[in-house]
Amino acid sequence: MEAEAALELVKHGATLLLLDVPQNTLIGIDTQMFFSGPNFKGVKMIPPGVHFICYSSSNREGNEFSPIVGFFVEASPSEVIVKKWDSKDERFVKLSEEEGERYAQAVKKLEFDRQLGPYALDQYGDWKRLSNFITRSTIESIEPIGGEITIISESEMVGNVHKTAMEKVLAEQLKNSKFSKPDKKSPSKGCYYTSIPRVIKLKGVSGQDLTNMNLDKTHILETILTKQYGGSEDSLLGELQFAFVAFLIGQSLEAFLQWKLLVSLLLGCTEAPLHTRTQLFTKFIKAIYYQLKIGFQKDSKDTSRAGKGATTSLDESLLSADNFLRHLCKDFFSLVLDAPMVDGDLLTWTRKLRELLERTLGWDFQLNSSVDGMHLEEDDEFAPVVEILDDPDH
Repeated sequence: MEAEAALELVKHGATLLLLDVPQNTLIGIDTQMFFSGPNFKGVKMIPPGVHFICYSSSNREGNEFSPIVGFFVEASPSEVIVKKWDSKDERFVKLSEEEGERYAQAVKKLEFDRQLGPYALDQYGDWKRLSNFITRSTIESIEPIGGEITIISESEMVGNVHKTAMEKVLAEQLKNSKFSKPDKKSPSKGCYYTSIPRVIKLKGVSGQDLTNMNLDKTHILETILTKQYGGSEDSLLGELQFAFVAFLIGQSLEAFLQWKLLVSLLLGCTEAPLHTRTQLFTKFIKAIYYQLKIGFQKDSKDTSRAGKGATTSLDESLLSADNFLRHLCKDFFSLVLDAPMVDGDLLTWTRKLRELLERTLGWDFQLNSSVDGMHLEEDDEFAPVVEILDDPDH
């Protein structure tokens, strides 16, 4: 990158200034993870918008790590976010407004420029695909008190729910950590996720109708969209992405469980995808496609943390014996790909998701759609609209 262009990015991009960071601390921003060196003081050239920042302290040898702590921010152009390391609590804290402003001005005068690592702009596209529905409103409505998301605040739920590989590893991490008991001084009680009912219980409804409502979760989806999200489909997708980022990058068990609930709700609908909420489901399938694709890539590249922090691969969590995603996807793929008429964009992204799971995890969905043999290039977002017709002559 030319010096002039880099300088413009430094001036107009946001900056994360981290003071007094111990060496070998694990620092992350979005999909980027690295260890702090002796001169590290943060990250510059951060594109304005929503970002997820996380960290994990290490012992002196740099081979044992505390549970990850993460938080979302919405950065404005040229904004300087200042945090200082508290060695007693091993966490980042805010400075006073006056002190923070003094450091911000020093950053804008480029006094810390040599100690700031550049944001890897070649990874920004992946982050946008993971977070394009997350807004300031999403963050403010879900984030815990204090803003920090960590399994440290989730110890009460660990003993009851760890079943999958991901949940077992996160539970074991907390059990063996010096933070195994939640800090009573901390007001954090976890995130404020939307409550997702697993079943419908209504008075005055016949048994058959109630059974149908629970087999097709469209009624639950419509109720939640109206009551919890004010009718906003994008708000629901924002929570889906918030939970996925918090679980994949922030290693939050609570987030993993919420992501499972939302995915199960959406993939459990049969009326909405084909008739009433086609656009929502096209956006949802596209969102989960990139979540899984980027998640698998992150696992294959993320070797620096392997064996050091508490991590498990995404495919490990999805390949567990009680796997929920495989069964739900099989039914959903059959619903869409065997439908006599279906929206072309929904068809395209459904097929791409199926191919991703088959190629990456080796799952075989054994679909019998008449056009199942058609193949689309993985990144071809401009594939033609396809409509399945009964008459083969058409």
